[in-house]
Amino acid sequence: MTGCPIVAQKKEPQGKVYYTFFDTVSTIYSYAGDDETVFEENAAAAEALLEDYHRRLDIYHEYSGINNLCTVNKNAGGEPVAVDQETMDFLVYAKELCRRTDGQVNIMFGAVLRPWHDCRERAEGDPTGAAIPNMDVLEEAKTHTALELLELDEEALTARISDPDARLDVGAIGKGYATEQAARLLEGRGAESYVLNIGGNIRIIGHKPDGSGWNTGIKDPFDHESAYAMYLELADTSCVTSGIYERFFTVDGVQYHHIIDPDTLMPARYFASVSVITKDSGLADALSTALFCMSQPEGQALIDRLDDEINVLWIDLDGNQTYTNGIHPIDRDSDTK
Repeated sequence: MTGCPIVAQKKEPQGKVYYTFFDTVSTIYSYAGDDETVFEENAAAAEALLEDYHRRLDIYHEYSGINNLCTVNKNAGGEPVAVDQETMDFLVYAKELCRRTDGQVNIMFGAVLRPWHDCRERAEGDPTGAAIPNMDVLEEAKTHTALELLELDEEALTARISDPDARLDVGAIGKGYATEQAARLLEGRGAESYVLNIGGNIRIIGHKPDGSGWNTGIKDPFDHESAYAMYLELADTSCVTSGIYERFFTVDGVQYHHIIDPDTLMPARYFASVSVITKDSGLADALSTALFCMSQPEGQALIDRLDDEINVLWIDLDGNQTYTNGIHPIDRDSDTK
């Protein structure tokens, strides 16, 4: 996922940059003019929390002293795995979100996503030998993706995957969930006017000291390195974008991105990017992926069924923009830079 970069303000914020969370670049900014000690303590608390979630939600690596999601995957078909309360809370949230979105957000889709991940990694090492997964392999993998295969015992704090060929994959929600937990931690510490950018997942805490929001750019999916498709003024919310330009590889001149349509088992072909703006960063992260794999009317119907205040910008493959009534584009020069 990539997010919506915050345009710089005249007053320099206090900031920290990190390179280890979720294998991406993350920043924590305070525009509140905090005492340096207060900012350092807040940033350290958020850093520790994000590092913990980076380890808990990792599906590729295990770590000493913790049973994480990689451990759960490795024990698929075997005995229940003891997990900590935070991991259980995440898994319960993710299963409930799957139900709320009629299965559009499914953390048990790993059996299908893994062949695509492996092909992308091989293509990075050997572009001339790049290939996409065999459809028979993907169809068989899909038979191991039912949400019910993940068994949770909230009292005993155990997680078990009943099918030995099923796998968790939380790439569509994990980073956003961790970002939201960090924001709530900071809010509990009294933080105001903070902006978290955790690998492109933007979470804004409060408003600027003058009560306004931040001028925030939505990347242009066709010129994402330097151009923006839209500017919005955002405050006390989150913004997450999914796009065709994020992670991809090329086979015979065709580009294959990493967002896989659960119906076709191929990269979704509805949009160039989908941006979701809503308070909860975990929900925004999950919905940006889910809506990317649905037509715009289907996506609108989905968000209409949810209780949360959700706004969406869809940019189709021809560059046309469609957005919900709560989105109000602004001139990029309307804010003080």
